[in-house]
Amino acid sequence: MSPALPMGFFDMLYYLCAIWILTKLIKVGMARWRGGVQTTPLQGPPNQSLMFGLYRYVNDSEDSAMVYENWATQYGPAFKIPLGLGSSKIIICDPKANAHFYAKETFGYVQTKLARVFIENLFGRGLLWAEGESHRRQRKALSPAFSNAAIRRLTSVFYDSAYKMKDNWDAVLDSNSGDAMIDVQKWMNHVSLDSVGIAGFGHDFGSLDGKYPPVVEVFETIGSSDKSFLSQFVFLMGPVLPTLQNLPTSDNRLFKRLRETMSEIADELLTRTRKEREGKGTGEKAEEKSIIGQLIKAESTNTELQMSQEEVLAQMNVLLLAGYETTSISLTWALIELARKPEKQEKLRRELDPFSGTDPTWEQLASGLPYLDAVVHEILRLHAPVSETTRVASEDDVIPFTMPITTSTGETVTSLTVAKGTIVSSPIRAMNRSEVFWGPNAKEFEPERWLEPTELRSKEISGHRNLLTFSDGPRICLGKQFALSEFKSVLSVLIRNYTFELPDGPTTKIERHKGILPRPKVAGQVGAKTPMKIRRVE
Repeated sequence: MSPALPMGFFDMLYYLCAIWILTKLIKVGMARWRGGVQTTPLQGPPNQSLMFGLYRYVNDSEDSAMVYENWATQYGPAFKIPLGLGSSKIIICDPKANAHFYAKETFGYVQTKLARVFIENLFGRGLLWAEGESHRRQRKALSPAFSNAAIRRLTSVFYDSAYKMKDNWDAVLDSNSGDAMIDVQKWMNHVSLDSVGIAGFGHDFGSLDGKYPPVVEVFETIGSSDKSFLSQFVFLMGPVLPTLQNLPTSDNRLFKRLRETMSEIADELLTRTRKEREGKGTGEKAEEKSIIGQLIKAESTNTELQMSQEEVLAQMNVLLLAGYETTSISLTWALIELARKPEKQEKLRRELDPFSGTDPTWEQLASGLPYLDAVVHEILRLHAPVSETTRVASEDDVIPFTMPITTSTGETVTSLTVAKGTIVSSPIRAMNRSEVFWGPNAKEFEPERWLEPTELRSKEISGHRNLLTFSDGPRICLGKQFALSEFKSVLSVLIRNYTFELPDGPTTKIERHKGILPRPKVAGQVGAKTPMKIRRVE
């Protein structure tokens, strides 16, 4: 039984809530007194909790995208949902509205206070945290490290990591008469972390060699730890009382430990690379094309692109976490979906058959293997690692819509007036899987939809390949090509060499496991484990 919380905590919470409510009332009163812009009144689902609004309901649902899609069907392409303590946010489920929203990010729509506190606590004040001119400056300084030419040079690193994993798997299969049950998620974590370490920073974490870096230990602890009452409460109250994120809850202590661990690694890598640079002037030109080289260049330059030590470390923290989380989750989902539909797994294998003695080049990965490309983008459509983008309006705005909106007063409008301070959210996963844009089979894994452009129902949606998975506008994912190249390289090696089956066949139940980002897991497993039966391709 967990110990009771001290009365001081509840006293503090009471006063925080009272101050928050009073501040809100003053702001509303001042806006009306000044005759300021008012947000268009919208329909939406009824409140279920004064304390948490619908935030807990959405967060606890098995599929939040489905919840949003159902509400969009009921209330229209823009609706309001209540958050805690009388606050609310607007959800926009319209392609034109989303394009406008993303185009105005970093200036017109900025991170919420909750997001800024969380990002600063976990990563520091880098590109992910920055807004406006600071974001533009940091992104411009980093862009050369993620160019097509730079990613082309890194493809061999992705293959090397995939083949190191293959050697491990072959050893397991040899000792198990040719087939074995292997937790693929663990290995996708390892291959992703080692790849980003070598490709980005010239550092081998060695997780594919059986080493257990401290950063992995913290990642896995976050993913497997039970939530205390206080941690759950702070999480659910985060949107309305972001300062609670600084309380020493079990989750926040883990996030602090994670940042400290990542920062130690980043600082060590930076120190080592600086020393190598100082002693080897001839290697400077090549080094500056790497991610860490570009960071050091941005740190030492006297131009407008100069970055501070704090910003450099923050970029490295983001890259380390992204390398561990997003690609590994996508690779795991790819193996799950291909195991659910063995005929599609075999179709992909046939396309890759000509590469039995060699590996596809970067150019072939990019545009020469249409079914591999289709599988990868179908996974990114169905299973976007980040489910939504939430921002706050930093100025009054008018958002245009393709579809008409019926307001709470019964008026029909084709644009949404948004007052400064309004929270607006783009439901990425719901838009990616909406039957309105992708047809009646939108929830199904159907890579073939990418081979027939006339079948695409999403051409109105902006973003990479009509997907919002990588976000869009000024904040579109800088590492997009890095992620796609790694995803395709590793998946091509796996499918050419192994067949994948789920423990109970295609109908095996898959659940979502809550971690830093939600991960798939086989139902009944403790933690984010995805065991699969693996055999060599005959």
